[in-house]
Amino acid sequence: MTIRHLEIFVTVVDCGKMSRAAEKLYITQPSVSQAIRELEDYYGVRLFERLSKQLYLTDEGRTLLSYARYIVDSFEDMELTMKNRGSIGRLRIGASVSVGTCLLGEKLNCLEAKLPGIETEITVCNTSVIEEMVLKSELDVGLVEGFVDSGDIVRIPFYEDELVIVVGRSHPLYGQKNLTLFCLNGQNYISRETGSAEKNQLEQMLNVKEMNLKRIWSCTNTEAIKNAVMEGRGFAILSRMIVKKEAAEGSLQIILEENSMKRDIQLIYHKDKYLSEGLKTFLDICRNQNTR
Repeated sequence: MTIRHLEIFVTVVDCGKMSRAAEKLYITQPSVSQAIRELEDYYGVRLFERLSKQLYLTDEGRTLLSYARYIVDSFEDMELTMKNRGSIGRLRIGASVSVGTCLLGEKLNCLEAKLPGIETEITVCNTSVIEEMVLKSELDVGLVEGFVDSGDIVRIPFYEDELVIVVGRSHPLYGQKNLTLFCLNGQNYISRETGSAEKNQLEQMLNVKEMNLKRIWSCTNTEAIKNAVMEGRGFAILSRMIVKKEAAEGSLQIILEENSMKRDIQLIYHKDKYLSEGLKTFLDICRNQNTR
């Protein structure tokens, strides 16, 4: 059994099919099948159930996967470190949209000041995608808001944010006082895409209250949402830090502040993750700048 066997195993799990794993690894499908068979023979277990041309991990396969990801990840870190002696290495950082827009730049500046020469790879996407990439060891660390489900992930709250309801100048609710939550009933709503933290929290509360929201937009781009709101196309639920400037200028107004919802922004990484110098430094930076 070699590291290559484990690399192939992890890739098959992530791809879902041996043919796709072979394409990703630039090897033949028989080579992939042989590596999996050799692993099964070595441990005397079945790693996959093969049902209707689909692969499903067995309990033994899931056990091996938890070790294999850690071993492969540690090996890759070792290779990178040893082949780049004298340099700091790289750090793959993921951030959800609000965090990537408002907080990440400051953290990166501090990291680069402490570790000159470190290479960073940045991914900005919604929380569910960042969580999945951390689980697959495609990212070393994530900075996300909202719910993270996996028990394999370490969570460290480091910043307290707030979700708020905003409207633009031309919206009929702009400037009105003594509003209640039910004033949103039947209003046009500009929402984030499925998988975003906003949809999992404050919007969920509105749904529980059986509010009739007319969802006219579903968008991955926060700036596009803000522009649509400022044009009076509807209301939106956004991070307070995202709309801070526009709210101060008056182009957006935060309404129903008593119904705002606080949430933690968290550092996340896999519980079996090897903590390289770069990752430990980045975690320390975020902890030391804790603004909860």
